[in-house]
Amino acid sequence: MALTGIQIFKLLPGTNCKKCGVATCLAFAMNLASGKAELDKCPDVSPESREKLAAASAPPIRPVAIGYGETAIKVGGETVQFRHEKTFFNPTAIAALIEDTTPVSEIADKVKRYQKLQYSRVGLNLRPELVVIKGGANLADAAKAVVDNSDLSVVLYSEDPAALKAAAAVLEGKNPLIGPATKANLEQVAEVAKEAKVPVWIKATSLDEVGELTKALGAAGVKDIVIDSGARNAKDVFTDSINIRRAALVGGNRDYGFGTITFPCEMTNNLALEGAIATSLVAKYAGIVVLSDMDGAVVFPLLLERLNIFTDPQRPMTVVEGIYPINNPDENSPVLVTTNFSLTYFIVSGEVEGSRVPSWLLIKDCEGLSVLTAWAAGKFSGDDVGQFVLKRSNIVEKIKHKSVVIPGYAAAILGDMEEELPGWTVSIGPREAAHLPKFLKEYKTSGA
Repeated sequence: MALTGIQIFKLLPGTNCKKCGVATCLAFAMNLASGKAELDKCPDVSPESREKLAAASAPPIRPVAIGYGETAIKVGGETVQFRHEKTFFNPTAIAALIEDTTPVSEIADKVKRYQKLQYSRVGLNLRPELVVIKGGANLADAAKAVVDNSDLSVVLYSEDPAALKAAAAVLEGKNPLIGPATKANLEQVAEVAKEAKVPVWIKATSLDEVGELTKALGAAGVKDIVIDSGARNAKDVFTDSINIRRAALVGGNRDYGFGTITFPCEMTNNLALEGAIATSLVAKYAGIVVLSDMDGAVVFPLLLERLNIFTDPQRPMTVVEGIYPINNPDENSPVLVTTNFSLTYFIVSGEVEGSRVPSWLLIKDCEGLSVLTAWAAGKFSGDDVGQFVLKRSNIVEKIKHKSVVIPGYAAAILGDMEEELPGWTVSIGPREAAHLPKFLKEYKTSGA
């Protein structure tokens, strides 16, 4: 049960040392209670108090790290049942299943193909992260083939503890998820996990058994756990996913406070139908969804759905402030400036790219507001945009001319822009992005 700010305050040193970044221990306690601070910020809290506070402030669903490098993921760590209450934090990982009987050369070809399924959107690189290797005798060789030919992280799928141990040794330092731990092999799999220092996934036959297995693993010294309820049809796995999340968040049951792994690949032989099942599981709490294969037509929609669901609903989607070259611009190419609202960026950049005119697109941080809204809020004013173009963007180092194009809807900032950019030509672009191709083809830079 969560502690109040006053209860937390009583466990803090009370020195008001300010090392945590706030003025008093009471203020820090209130921040801890509201989730705005982390306990590690207080260097002087006693070990006894730290233990009590850590247990009380632990998230209801334990975050579990899996994998390595760019494909490392976290499963769990969520704090709300519904996204509008706060936000969801750790996006559902997309995985493909490979049998360990698959020839090594074929595994290499598959994972190379999977690794190419990467898409740039909203300044982010969207891609699948995992490969699930299923089997026994050849598990280690198959795992080696995956990491030798891609940067994908690995989930091991075998009920043979010896096979898991051998494959985990091959993946040393790459933090694979191993399992399944079942009633029959739980103690042996727990020993492998503790020796390799890796997380474990359990496979149950019912929701009641889920609690029994997680409790048993915890008693065996394994804390990082991922749940497979054992359901292998769309209706049951969907229901189990909701009930597991609800038991942890609403019921406060720590035995169910873990992320989940689901297997659409074992529910149908149709990849498109697997994708349809996966869409419901991404929306309803699956930590990992495992497909039988990866194809752009299935993976791309899942990645977009995931992006939308795991975006903070209280903050607009944005792109990073900076210079975005389009169509290989040079020192004489036109310069356009707009806000960092992601929809604005994608519409404008798409039209500029479609024009085939080499251009520099400057994105100014306006806290994710569109052009009109940012202008009305004073975040896209003439003097500020002028200073951004002249000093903060560094575009002057890339061009020889002194010309810039502002959005048509921001025509009111023209005068202030000209004052901030003496000697520059400030042009008003079209109001609608669809008119940019014609505008750019007729536009000429000046002031070189």
